[in-house]
Amino acid sequence: MSTAVAESDHGVRSLPIHRLLPELLRDPANVLAGIGADADGEIVRLSVGPFRPYLVSDPDHVQHVLRGNSANYVRSGSFWRQLNRLFGGGVMSDGEAWALSRNVLQPVFTARNVNSLISRMSEAIAEGVAEWEEAVAEGQPIHAPTRIANVVNKTVIRILFANKITLAEAERLAPAFDSVATATILRIVLPFVPNVVPMPGDRTFRRALQTVDDVVLPLVHKYGGRPTEDQDIFSVLARARDDDGGELDDRWVRDNLVAMFATATETTIGALTWLWPLLARHPEVTSRLYEEIDRVVGDGPVGPSHLADLVYTKQVIQEVLRLHPVGWLFPRAVVEPEVIGGVRFRSGDTLLISPYVTHRLTRLWDRPEEFDPDRFAPERTAHRHRYAYFPFGGGPHQCLGMHLFNLESQLIVATILSRFRLTSCVPTIATPQAAASLRPREEVEITLRPTTRLEK
Repeated sequence: MSTAVAESDHGVRSLPIHRLLPELLRDPANVLAGIGADADGEIVRLSVGPFRPYLVSDPDHVQHVLRGNSANYVRSGSFWRQLNRLFGGGVMSDGEAWALSRNVLQPVFTARNVNSLISRMSEAIAEGVAEWEEAVAEGQPIHAPTRIANVVNKTVIRILFANKITLAEAERLAPAFDSVATATILRIVLPFVPNVVPMPGDRTFRRALQTVDDVVLPLVHKYGGRPTEDQDIFSVLARARDDDGGELDDRWVRDNLVAMFATATETTIGALTWLWPLLARHPEVTSRLYEEIDRVVGDGPVGPSHLADLVYTKQVIQEVLRLHPVGWLFPRAVVEPEVIGGVRFRSGDTLLISPYVTHRLTRLWDRPEEFDPDRFAPERTAHRHRYAYFPFGGGPHQCLGMHLFNLESQLIVATILSRFRLTSCVPTIATPQAAASLRPREEVEITLRPTTRLEK
């Protein structure tokens, strides 16, 4: 998409996008990507009536905002209103509440602790994927998001929540989070509309929020007062104390439980749903995946010892997240005036940072719209700017679960493809749906067949 960008009287190019509003509401990620491509990394200002955010996409500028001077660019303002209603004052907030939550939860996600969970993770994944066998044997199409969600939920419940959330409770939370993601998009795209003004999706959002509380609050009451020395999320939250040594209230525990379950499941489910249409369109990538997984894993179950050798598998997943970062928009509000790239930001200005946009800049990525996992071969990543690729954000707010995602997603892909071969996927070209997290607009269904011994 080509967009005309005009010079403004503020010394920064400004784009009146009211004429793009219908398309923005339908496909905000690709509208922003088109604007970013035209601007080619230059900061531009988007004018939507009274709302005038800046699109920041150059890796140097992104690094400054997310890491270099992150304290001056905070998670607040109109973009965050709806998400704050869901996640509250925990690890998805900012300031002191965020810092306390991050410090409490950090030990769960250290490489040492996550690595200690790999065997249990592998077992849970194997159990979840084994449940696909009957449908595969009968040649039934598999609804990828639902089946992957079942595997991910089973795994996360076991390794992060010590089975204190049941699978039935997780299966109530997953569609509620889906509803929140789609119901909030109008308010995210049109953040200047006051909450008192009704908008489509508001009622769905309220129902989904009520479902989340109906599931999570009883768990808080059940486990919040029973701290143990375990490293599951319930236990570390129950043991937490504020700076004065006092207990944290149930709302703080609830906010962090919701944030942890949502982020621990959404990214993996989303990324591994996008994977199948890409594999269906690129049989050469699929063949290389089969070859690596069959060679590394053989006839046995996938386990911790295989991870270091699943190099191409990791590259495939990284390339999926380049094209389709689940967290595709990171808004920030300016605290104190500052100049970046020759543009002066004022206190209260909104900056839009989007890995979806930066990951498609032609001066950073050759053929950016093409699916090419070899981009992440070690020899091609050595000199790449740290913020040319940032699907998990960066700086102090970088996703706590990044290492967990990397291991879990490799194990899931290797487990599925060591047992089954992909025979078809509908659709073969998936398009983004307007939502708070990036997901395919279409229902992704795959057909698999069992792997034969001769293929290994």
